[in-house]
Amino acid sequence: MRKPSSKMTYPEVGEGKRGEQGYFGYLLRQAAAAYRRRVERSMTDLGVTQPQFAVLTMLANYPGVSNADLARLAVLTPQTVSVIIANLERAGYLVRRPHEVHGRIQHIDLNENGKRQLAECRKRVQDLERHLADNLSPDEAAVIRKWLVGLAAAHEDEASNG
Repeated sequence: MRKPSSKMTYPEVGEGKRGEQGYFGYLLRQAAAAYRRRVERSMTDLGVTQPQFAVLTMLANYPGVSNADLARLAVLTPQTVSVIIANLERAGYLVRRPHEVHGRIQHIDLNENGKRQLAECRKRVQDLERHLADNLSPDEAAVIRKWLVGLAAAHEDEASNG
């Protein structure tokens, strides 16, 4: 005697609560996860993950940034940033140099290998970025960017006010 299947079916992306009837927060998370998977797939052969790409990008854009600030900029925990820094250093993408004033503090910068790797990653991510905006007018893209920045800024304000 066969047991009846208790396997539930769930809505596909775009249907029910996974679609336009869903909560904004869930839809943002769903979209972010899909984007992260695309970024990860695009850089698989480079051996770089999306969080590593974020750290490389922030190190290139904000030389001399502290690890704590790097974590905030890359939207990662300080512990995760420490592991990523160690992995990127082991991969030969970073160089440490002593702080000019505080001898125990070390600056972390991209070396030439890190700059080349970041340039290749950026090409691939820029292709994905163009694809994201394929069906948007420049005005629509600007409205979405403004909305997303507003959400993040409101969260920052809430976090800093307690």
